[in-house]
Amino acid sequence: MLPRVILHNGVSLDGRVDGYQGGIGQFYQVASAFQADAMLSGSDTLLVAYEAAPPADVDLAEDLPTEPAATPNGDDTRALLVVPDSRGRIHNWSRIRREPWWRDVVVLCSQTTPQDYVDGLKEMGVDYIVAGDDRVDFRAALEALNARYGIQTVQVDSGGTLNGVLLRAGLVAEISLLISPSLAGGMSPRSIYRAPDLASAEGIIPLRLFHLEQLEDDIVWLRYKVHR
Repeated sequence: MLPRVILHNGVSLDGRVDGYQGGIGQFYQVASAFQADAMLSGSDTLLVAYEAAPPADVDLAEDLPTEPAATPNGDDTRALLVVPDSRGRIHNWSRIRREPWWRDVVVLCSQTTPQDYVDGLKEMGVDYIVAGDDRVDFRAALEALNARYGIQTVQVDSGGTLNGVLLRAGLVAEISLLISPSLAGGMSPRSIYRAPDLASAEGIIPLRLFHLEQLEDDIVWLRYKVHR
C-alpha cells in the first residue's frame, strides 16, 4: 500500500525558496500537524545541512536530549528520516542518526548503488531499501516503507527536484505551502517544483484548495489536494 505523501514547503510571495527569512520554527510547527510517520528528505538537502558537521567519531551525546519523544506506553513517536542516496554520497550517518528530530534513518538505494557504500551502511547498522535499477523507484520504495515499517503518512521536506520527481510520478496526495509576506527577487528563482518542461498541457497537475489560514507574522498557509 502507498503511504499518503505530503509536500511541505515555504516560499516568498514571488515564489522563491531561498533568499528570504522564512520562519523556520513556524515551518516545523505547522508540519507537526501532519503527524507523519516518516520524513523524506533529498540527499542534496542533507549534504548541505551536514557538510560541515563534526566527524562521525565525535561524541555528541551531551548535545542531545536525554529522553526521546514518547507516548505513555513508551513508544517513540518521532518520524523516520528517509533519504534517497542512490549514488552513495552521504557518509556522515552516525552524526545524522543521532539528531533528536527523528528516531532513525532509512536510506533508499538502487541496483546501481556502489556495493562498498551498501556494505558501509550494513557495518553502521543503517537500514536501507533497494528499489529501482538506475535510480530510486519511489513508488516501490514507498510501498516497501509501508510494508516494512507500517508507514502511512510521509512528509516531504526537500527542494524542488525531489518534489518534481514525486509529482510527475503521481505519488503526491497533498501540497502544503507557507507563503511569507516578502519579495526576494533575483534572476534565478528556485521553484518548489522542478521538472523537465511539459510537451503539452496534459501534464499539468490540477489542485483543489481545502485549507487557507493566516498565521503569525502575516504568513499564509495553503493546503491543496492533488487530483490524480
